[in-house]
Amino acid sequence: MAKRMFPAALIGSALLALSACNASKNDSLSGGQLDDAEKASEALLKTGGNGDDWAGIGYSYDEQRFSPLTDINDKNVGQLGLAWYADLEDARGQEATPVVVDGVMYVTHAWSKVSAWDAATGKSLWKFDPKVPGERAVSACCDVVNRGVAVWGDKVIFATLDGRLIALDKKSGKELWSTQTFDTSKPYTITGAPRVVKDMVLIGNGGAEFGVRGYVTAYDADTGKERWRFYTAPNPKKEKDGAVSDDIFASKANATWSDKGEWQTSGGGGTVWDAIVYDKDLDQIYLGVGNGNPWNHGTRSNGEGDNWFLSSVVALDATTGKYKWHYQETPGETWDYTATQPIILAEQAVNGKPTKVLYHAPKNGFFFTIDRTNGKLLGAKPFVDGINWATGYDMATGRPMENPDARFYKTGKPFIAVPGALGAHNWHPMSYNPVTGLVYIPAQQIPQGYLADMDELDKRKVLGFNIGASLNKTMLPDDKAAFKAAVAATTGRLVAFDPRTGKVAWGVDYPAAWNGGTMTTAGNLVFQGTSTGRFRAYAADTGKQLLDLDMQSGIVSAPSTFRVGGVQYVAFQTGKGGAFPLVAGVAGGVTRKVPNLPRLVVLKIGGTVKLPAPPATTALAWNPPPQFGTPQQVAAGKAHYGRYCQVCHGDSAIGNGFTPDLRVSATLTNADAWKSVILGGALKDRGMVSFARVLTPADAEAIRAYVIDRSNWTKANLADSAAPMGR
Repeated sequence: MAKRMFPAALIGSALLALSACNASKNDSLSGGQLDDAEKASEALLKTGGNGDDWAGIGYSYDEQRFSPLTDINDKNVGQLGLAWYADLEDARGQEATPVVVDGVMYVTHAWSKVSAWDAATGKSLWKFDPKVPGERAVSACCDVVNRGVAVWGDKVIFATLDGRLIALDKKSGKELWSTQTFDTSKPYTITGAPRVVKDMVLIGNGGAEFGVRGYVTAYDADTGKERWRFYTAPNPKKEKDGAVSDDIFASKANATWSDKGEWQTSGGGGTVWDAIVYDKDLDQIYLGVGNGNPWNHGTRSNGEGDNWFLSSVVALDATTGKYKWHYQETPGETWDYTATQPIILAEQAVNGKPTKVLYHAPKNGFFFTIDRTNGKLLGAKPFVDGINWATGYDMATGRPMENPDARFYKTGKPFIAVPGALGAHNWHPMSYNPVTGLVYIPAQQIPQGYLADMDELDKRKVLGFNIGASLNKTMLPDDKAAFKAAVAATTGRLVAFDPRTGKVAWGVDYPAAWNGGTMTTAGNLVFQGTSTGRFRAYAADTGKQLLDLDMQSGIVSAPSTFRVGGVQYVAFQTGKGGAFPLVAGVAGGVTRKVPNLPRLVVLKIGGTVKLPAPPATTALAWNPPPQFGTPQQVAAGKAHYGRYCQVCHGDSAIGNGFTPDLRVSATLTNADAWKSVILGGALKDRGMVSFARVLTPADAEAIRAYVIDRSNWTKANLADSAAPMGR
């Protein structure tokens, strides 16, 4: 590919000034009046500015994660070194992109904590801990993570795991207002970053695995009061909610849900837990909507109907929140193929005509190009190999051409899907470089088996996942070859996808999945961290590796870049966590042995700061207790473990290095101590609530027998690949 140079003379500053001028003429776009600081924020988010700031988690409203800066480029990026770093408190997933405005960095961390730093020096300015109750973690499918803040005027706005939307004073970190956004008696959570549009803050929620009804709400940025709400799944009685979504559900969407099915009890899912994007050109909002509850379409909606708006991109009027159009990527979804992955806005020539498009690479493995003026599908091509649930998309209808075997609830047979529920691309941010025309996707290969053969244990319970498919029968068998195959089948890849051709332009293979998000610049660079602890830069046009730094810890977050005092910096967080590491077990492969060191890291050309020496070892003493219990008791324990425990403590009880590895738990040798945790909730403040509502003392003892069995078996058969690792 021929290298294309970005012009040296940037016009971002002029565009920023023009945008600010226009904003001053329109103080009340949605009913509120913007003050001068808010006008400046809006202007910066519209254009992105000249690169000195990184004003939103996706850089600007277009969320391209592209910076016009060229101070760091493909000629000198190899000279990047550490400018400063800060150790963080919680060794859990760190998923936020640092936001930088006027030389101050704002970033969220695990457990919804927020901090502000001098972006150039690393001086801590303030910290805010919302004190999320530890027991809320039981409602979080995918770790106690948070993906970032919105900076608006004199405020820093973020959301918490327990559903609060909080505005802080930008200078002091003091709380200005707080609004509870969901019913805390239900298993909702928030892990995504809010977006501010005009004078409104938009936020969704998560919880579809457990059983909730999704929605997005707009709140007044000055007061936190609700402006409007759009539901993304129907009212259980198909009645009106008094919400802006009422009309579209009454006229069309309700009819796509069967009058039979578990959705009326579960809420149907459809949570908007990440992607919310504002289109400044068309004045509309795009929602990326998640999976259904239960996953199983046969159970959820009697196998009938497309189930609007699951797995869809939905366009709303930015002022009123009313429905405009939607495109459903996976009709009648049944595999947890969410559409919540990041959405990028761009312009592309279609049939020789400049067209406003959005780019989307969701879990299901196909890259979508959609005309954002009307929702028309313009392209749907695979960005990973081996997809087997569908052969492609019918461009006349916009629907996938499905493999009949993929509907496991119809065939009654197991189906091993590629991709699986963790997706060919998950939440990890992708980026778009308008110079190369390529989109850089943190892709992965993680197959998953689906089995509709449910027993009583798999049916809906008040705790744990409720997906309408068997969880307790899908763990790996006692076969060393199967464990080895699981590791080999689980890989990652950085994909540079060309939407114009519908093909992968170049790719870089990684030995493990769940790698960090990407960021790209006009310096012909793409940056990405890996789950194996490397931070790398590649030439954006060719994929040639130009930088490879050892960060000592897994990286899942996406970086940002900014300039202070004429110096360009690159910032990101280290710390492994999230859905895949929680459940992967031995399939986590080499990443299991990578330390989990939560840090905020900032680089610059010629940086000379050194990280401290990493821990000498993270392996734990492994002395399994003697095995006990009958085969029937161990089998019962396996079933209960698969149903309630594996989503946090790993397949086959093989721990992940950041939640406790139960095979070496101090309580494992003492039945009473074990029960005090599982049934008594002794560790609820750390996220381990009592499971007494779903487990009996005999069940808890059976799980203990199974975990001891696993500890003995894995030590005897997988001592190297499955050794317990410290947190």
